[in-house]
Amino acid sequence: MNVSKIIGIDVGGSTTKIVGFDSADSEKVISPISVKASDQMASVYGAFGKFTASNGIELSDISKVMITGVGSAFIESRLYGIETNHTSEFECVGRGGLFISGYEKAIIVSMGTGTAVVAADRNASQKYEYMGGTGVGGGTIVGLAKQMLGISDIDHLIELADGGDLRNVDLMIDDITKKDIGGLPTYMTASNFGKLSDIASKSDIALAIINMVYESIGMLAVFAARSKNTKDIVLIGNLSTMPQAKPTFKKLSEMFGMNFVIPEHSEFGTVIGAALADF
Repeated sequence: MNVSKIIGIDVGGSTTKIVGFDSADSEKVISPISVKASDQMASVYGAFGKFTASNGIELSDISKVMITGVGSAFIESRLYGIETNHTSEFECVGRGGLFISGYEKAIIVSMGTGTAVVAADRNASQKYEYMGGTGVGGGTIVGLAKQMLGISDIDHLIELADGGDLRNVDLMIDDITKKDIGGLPTYMTASNFGKLSDIASKSDIALAIINMVYESIGMLAVFAARSKNTKDIVLIGNLSTMPQAKPTFKKLSEMFGMNFVIPEHSEFGTVIGAALADF
């Protein structure tokens, strides 16, 4: 007899993501997928069809669909006749971030079109606390790249940024002083785009755009972690998978004594949290 499946769907500003779990096993993630969300309704039905077909899941196998995300309001009733339940996006961020990282307590940072910060603690009376966020995120990267470089394709931007040199764009501490400033490393950014050189290449600028967004998000996360007396910061969302993420956040970890982590399935953290909401 087939074990019923619980499906999670995250309808975001630019992508729709879907994942599943067996109702009897909340530990095994069923092949998450992501599709572009230029039209939320079309992307939801498209993602649902692709997910069920690729995983050999029949509609009769699905007991419940859990929906979250900024575009979830478009789904007001049943999906292919299956019961749907809406769940808080911020709770999904916290729940999913803890699940994929294995931590009991951490700051979860969802880096999508914009950025949301959630304090998550399995043992607290309020397990998931939305601490705020910023409009700086993937949308910022795409918008600046389009205006400054004439590039709107994120994959092209990532490729262009490979080999870029931040020192042709950003002002570093050692550019303005040789003295010790409170133990801060001399290679730390003093001003993003504060030393934009005439010789800066498109690769330099592409890398600087990505770096500025990551550093802005990283500092917000550091302040949140300090306020909750933790050093563990879990990064989820589409921006967590870009190749520039790991080296940038490794540097921030070293600078501020934090533990930035990017777990497996990091881009699917929120939708995993949605699917787990009923367990």
